[in-house]
Amino acid sequence: MGIHREGTSTLLFLALIIAGLAYILYQIVPFLLIVGTIAVAGFGFFLQFFRNPKRVIPKPSDELVYAPADGKVVVIEEVVETEFFQSPRRQVSIFMSPTNVHVNRSPVGGQIEYVKYHPGRFLVAWNPKSSTDNERNTVVYNTGTHQVLMRQIAGAVARRIKCYVKPQQRVEQGQEMGFIKFGSRVDLFLPLDAEIVAQIDTSVQGNIDVIAKLPAK
Repeated sequence: MGIHREGTSTLLFLALIIAGLAYILYQIVPFLLIVGTIAVAGFGFFLQFFRNPKRVIPKPSDELVYAPADGKVVVIEEVVETEFFQSPRRQVSIFMSPTNVHVNRSPVGGQIEYVKYHPGRFLVAWNPKSSTDNERNTVVYNTGTHQVLMRQIAGAVARRIKCYVKPQQRVEQGQEMGFIKFGSRVDLFLPLDAEIVAQIDTSVQGNIDVIAKLPAK
């Protein structure tokens, strides 16, 4: 279990803040054990945001779409995707709570066809409008036989989306592609003939759980 590079500067800053607050609290309540416990618990709370477990895909496949993030499946429905496809797609959305791993991973392998960042609002991530109104970043993967759109969405708490992939770049399935700080949502837009394996209100883990099966072509 490692710590993600996105957390380095944030954790250093928080350590200084918590240490300062602990010193002030110790002047008021001079009980070292109590103050120390509060300080360690506070730092540990933020430390877990940036954990980065090593995840190896159990069965790499061009026909499987793996979870790109840890969290709960909150949406499975047919929608019209209006940014890239301009046509109906199967949408699967994963809500990442503040306690989930915040690393985002490529659900499929192939070539990056499209990347676009959109500034926006910070509605709560489970609000349906968050997919189109919030700050977000859209990435389209071309597997060679299918196109899969993945959208990183900032929530009410998450205020920073990081994306590490660029157009025309080739990526491996499960490769780290981004990070969202402090809770958020990830949407997948899949072909209509994709078989959705994930179930609503169930928890999934990035690179571990299969979200859908793509038809062979």
